Amino acid sequence: MSQKLLDHSTDLQKLVEDGYELEIRGAFALVHHIPYVNQQAEVLYGTLVSPLSLSNNAAIKPETHVIYFIGEHPCDKNGDKLSCITHQDLTQDLGSGIIINHSFSNKPIEGYKDYYEKFVQYIKIISAPALSIDRNATAQTYCTASEDSNTVFQYHDTNSSRASITAISEKLASQNIGIIGLGGSGSYVLDLVSKCPVQNIHLYDADHFYQHNAFRAPGAADMSDLNACGTKAEYFHEKYSHIHKNIHAHNIYIDEDNVSSLNGLNFVFICIDKGDSKKIITQYLIDNSIPFIDTGIGVTSVENFLLGQVRSTLVTPDSQTGLSSIDMNIDDDIDNAYKTNIQIAELNCLSACLAIIQWKKYCGFYQDVRKYTTDVYSINDGVLAHENTSAL
Repeated sequence: MSQKLLDHSTDLQKLVEDGYELEIRGAFALVHHIPYVNQQAEVLYGTLVSPLSLSNNAAIKPETHVIYFIGEHPCDKNGDKLSCITHQDLTQDLGSGIIINHSFSNKPIEGYKDYYEKFVQYIKIISAPALSIDRNATAQTYCTASEDSNTVFQYHDTNSSRASITAISEKLASQNIGIIGLGGSGSYVLDLVSKCPVQNIHLYDADHFYQHNAFRAPGAADMSDLNACGTKAEYFHEKYSHIHKNIHAHNIYIDEDNVSSLNGLNFVFICIDKGDSKKIITQYLIDNSIPFIDTGIGVTSVENFLLGQVRSTLVTPDSQTGLSSIDMNIDDDIDNAYKTNIQIAELNCLSACLAIIQWKKYCGFYQDVRKYTTDVYSINDGVLAHENTSAL
């Protein structure tokens, strides 16, 4: 068990001290070896599971009185189901290797004040019939409590657990993600990817983080950050390592001499506007069957208004139709809207959001019935189009 979590959570600590077999796995608390009676009037053992509500790595008052159970439905000593706690009979994958079979409901008027009260109350109800059959049946085994420390986050993802979407979120796990370019959209891509259970996030940008970058990027840079004048890769590595453990900064521009450093990545976000670099990067990714998303923002000033488009294009080993949407000749076109270099925070953010949604669809996080490869948002008419041929 994480000593830090126990030290700050007296209710969890008391469960351990009283001999209950507590395990912390992901953002769930499990108490094993709960004796109960099944419909054949046999004494069996199951596991109670509750999502954890945490603040500053400490357990707080449970948000829900409902609890999950792994095992058959508990019964009285005659084999009749305990109707006083019946809620739902379902088999559901909560993620983190937790597959539950039932959910129970026994709500005090003011809810449960802590997890000790919640677990013990359900244990008493479920175990009472078993104790009447077998005096030695007990949930207090005094076995060593344990915690699953195999997490990429600095603290548990209670957002997924409270919404029961941990199993869906795990579709994003084990990936090595690359983000090329952090001056605009790339920084917002990082902001969103850092909250996903990917294995590693690699940042590629040799440019320095200057004052104007603070107005294009997520969060609020401190004056000390600006005075340090570090690279963008270093700056964002430091900021986002507060939530994700495995972020790696590479102070390089990707070119033909180092493009092989992308080898081993499972997915790449290209967030740069240099056509020559894009040619090198996209060709290498295609040759090595690495899927990627290219983002593009084209904004220009006309008659004292800003207008333009925001684009996100997905290219995979199985579908390269979106390549025609990627402008590889930006550096050669003097009149291209990119040359104005107008970047607005919300457009950078929108570009990243479109890219992340495409990536999550590709990974099966979101349902995708259309399989579009390019999304383009037009600013002045507010149209979000899905196409494969339009280039910015």
